[in-house]
Amino acid sequence: MSKPDQLLVDVATLVESGQSNQMSLTVVTSGAVITGRLAPEAVWRQRVSEVLTDSARLAEFSAIFTATTLRYGPPTHLHFHVARILQGTVGIPETGGMYRVSIADVSAWTVGDFSYSDH
Repeated sequence: MSKPDQLLVDVATLVESGQSNQMSLTVVTSGAVITGRLAPEAVWRQRVSEVLTDSARLAEFSAIFTATTLRYGPPTHLHFHVARILQGTVGIPETGGMYRVSIADVSAWTVGDFSYSDH
């Protein structure tokens, strides 16, 4: 999208303002379908930092995600947690992952998350 969908920006703004992580969303971006729950950026960053801190090889990167940055204006990214990339009938990763998607790159979206089947 050359100009981000204002309704999607409004959804992201509400997630950011309410510190809620219960909004389920599915987006199409660069040919990938990502489905899961949105989180406020600060919550998402904290969780990524925790995962990195627990890693023997990646702990040094955790501080990048806890650094406070001042944001002005509407959100520019969606922050998914417990999310999957849908590939055929499979969701990757199976346990859910953490994804950051530029709102400007979303070509289609819907409220709710899609289920998938391992069969």
